Amino acid sequence: MTSQGQVLIFDTTLRDGEQAPGASMTGEQKLHVARLLDQMGVDIIEAGFPISSEGAFNAVHSIAREVRNSTVAALSRAVREDIDACVRALEPARRKRIHTFIATSPIHMRYKLQLSAEQVYERVIDSVTYARRFCDDVEWSCEDGTRSEPEFLYRCFEAAIKAGASTVNIADTVGFTTPEEFFDLITGIREQVPGMEKVRFSVHCHDDLGMAVANSLSAVRAGARQIECTINGVGERAGNASLEEVVMAMKVRAAAYGVRTNVKTEHLKQLSKAVSEYTGFVVPPNKAVVGANAFAHESGIHQHGVIMNRNTYEIIDPAEVGSGESSLVMGRHSGRHALQLKLRQYGVDLGGNAFEEVYRRFKLMADDRKAVSDGEILALVKTHAGLN
Repeated sequence: MTSQGQVLIFDTTLRDGEQAPGASMTGEQKLHVARLLDQMGVDIIEAGFPISSEGAFNAVHSIAREVRNSTVAALSRAVREDIDACVRALEPARRKRIHTFIATSPIHMRYKLQLSAEQVYERVIDSVTYARRFCDDVEWSCEDGTRSEPEFLYRCFEAAIKAGASTVNIADTVGFTTPEEFFDLITGIREQVPGMEKVRFSVHCHDDLGMAVANSLSAVRAGARQIECTINGVGERAGNASLEEVVMAMKVRAAAYGVRTNVKTEHLKQLSKAVSEYTGFVVPPNKAVVGANAFAHESGIHQHGVIMNRNTYEIIDPAEVGSGESSLVMGRHSGRHALQLKLRQYGVDLGGNAFEEVYRRFKLMADDRKAVSDGEILALVKTHAGLN
């Protein structure tokens, strides 16, 4: 299965994303985001962690009832009570997945779970086997997988597959790994674990060292065919792999990765805005793909290049991600070409001396502020070029 060129996008904005401190959304907001994700073509929507609260259960149940195309997933620990809650919450879903997990790293097993490796191994088998009683689509995840002992990971992956998991996922829970290490770890799992060719291999990366997207893409090169990610990269601590970045990287660099997704990328900006509004997490202007400056140019050299051919400084067409058109920001770094284009857009054609005077005044004004508006530019024209 991992040899296929299709990479599934598993969005966990409504579960892991919402776990970021201060990012909680109302049930209605979560439902709206789920509808947008469904419309965008996300393959799996992780709607929540039903056992965690009545509100979380109700949100998963509502999303399961509303979503038409995507698979709806619910998270559970390796505990039967959790799995029972997932079954009830997912009952109305057209396509459903139970996602069960347990930590496999020595530090988590010793201090958090207070279980031996053998006890964890037995819970892997029990949780997947139990979940399969209710659902054909079961995903098993090893929490903190990148800090786990490889040989123990191999055993747990093999057990999960034998117990009936159709997707197996490795989580870089604390953003610890590097692209090179992750590639080698995934390659080792694929080579050493019997049955890996029968299941889909998934990755879930966090951004504590700023490498969540790079690690996810490295995993794709190593054979992973599902990426777990969030809109705007929202999530625990420094966040998760950013959906818009991994999707556009695979699209723009299709020749390098040789894979495709089902995501309709023209919806990315709309979803980014909705998640930002609902969580209160402002998208930085320099955020890749969806930031306000992603397709904005102030430098005169860049503006001239974009005027002549957009591809000189843009590798993504803004319309591809729902951002409309590129923008030329008129500021202290702008040059004559941009000002001439701006004036032509308003039907203003100045002779040499008049233009140079307006340009000189514009540069003086730009030195005192971050940007000069179109209205201010037209006022300069009227005042210093003698136009009405």
